[in-house]
Amino acid sequence: MSQTPLPDTLEVIGPDTFARDGYPHAAWKRLREEAPVHWFDLPGGVGFWAIVKRDDIIWLSKQPERFRNAPRLAIFEKGAPVEGERKLARHILNMDPPEHAEFRKAASHWFTPRAITRRQQEVERITRDLLAEMAGDGSEGTGDFVADLAAPLTLHVLADMLGVPRADWRLMFRWTNQIVGSSDAEYQTGENPIRAVEDARRGLFAYFTELAAERRKQPRDDMVSVLANATVSGGPMPAFELLSYFLLLVVAGNETTRNAASGGLLALIENPDERRKLRMDPGLVPTAVEEIVRWTSPVIQFCRTPVEDFELRGKHIRRGDSLCLLYPSANRDADAFHEPDRFLVDRRPNPHLGFGIGEHFCLGANLARLELRAIFSELATRLESIELAGLVERMRSSFLGGVKRMPIRYRLRPT
Repeated sequence: MSQTPLPDTLEVIGPDTFARDGYPHAAWKRLREEAPVHWFDLPGGVGFWAIVKRDDIIWLSKQPERFRNAPRLAIFEKGAPVEGERKLARHILNMDPPEHAEFRKAASHWFTPRAITRRQQEVERITRDLLAEMAGDGSEGTGDFVADLAAPLTLHVLADMLGVPRADWRLMFRWTNQIVGSSDAEYQTGENPIRAVEDARRGLFAYFTELAAERRKQPRDDMVSVLANATVSGGPMPAFELLSYFLLLVVAGNETTRNAASGGLLALIENPDERRKLRMDPGLVPTAVEEIVRWTSPVIQFCRTPVEDFELRGKHIRRGDSLCLLYPSANRDADAFHEPDRFLVDRRPNPHLGFGIGEHFCLGANLARLELRAIFSELATRLESIELAGLVERMRSSFLGGVKRMPIRYRLRPT
């Protein structure tokens, strides 16, 4: 065992580390090998147990009665009080049985494989249109992949599903950046991160209060109509939970796939042999998408809170302690993946946890896969050359691995 000190808190979940260097895979690897269940202190007297092994995360996630999602959604650098999180929103990510299942069911039929398949042609058309703008006449071009493709595609699909008019799409984009990037100076609207989240939440809640009222009077074929008229426990969905649902859909439907797409292209740029492999065999796109999700793991962590004392890997964990489940670490676990630190577009098997596990498995996983397949199917056949044209700028966040900007120089074959 190494005699050097184990990684400290900021190395493990510090947003400055993520923004500067990307995920701290070396630090997480040391924890997996030397201290797979390890306690970290945070300012303000709030600490957490880092859970970094895939099997442990699965075990904890499949026992929702013993390990609750409430009250703490995730761990943040300054150990914000739980009460602050609970006042901001209440949705299926921080709900537990039995109400979690009932609220999830209200929207689940919109995300079944059959429902998502009906959107395939539209998603593919949007992708082709955006790439056509990027390709131009086929000569070399420069741009920002996030702004030119990843962000507008996911925003378009999400807004269309919700029923948000095109004129308001940029509002959705701004709110998600403010909420997810609340600790990033670029997105702060006040003197602290909580103020940034609160400002965005207030704006989003006001917007969807008005839109939901319209859809109750005149329902349409969109998710706002479905949720605004949904029945939970024999009555209408409570206003706070309804608006929190919209907040979750806007953030999760926009940020995660956008960042997986950007991180996936970056992986292909940094691994030209894998890019050539995909170009030679576009049939590998489905497995490449799963590898992209494993490799990028856009959601960094969620918390679980035990309802009773228990032991894990020889550590005594008390009732009420915070367990920080680090999904990118689980997705590089050598006990589960052969050569986990290599990006392989033909990786099989690939039992990643990029969409979570258990009852909180990502509601939008089918939609995310559809969007990623559409993007990388087109790039596999049309991308003739590509390289970075500047520094990749990452979001300062302990919760989502965000790519704000990714300047590229490329040549795309026109349609």
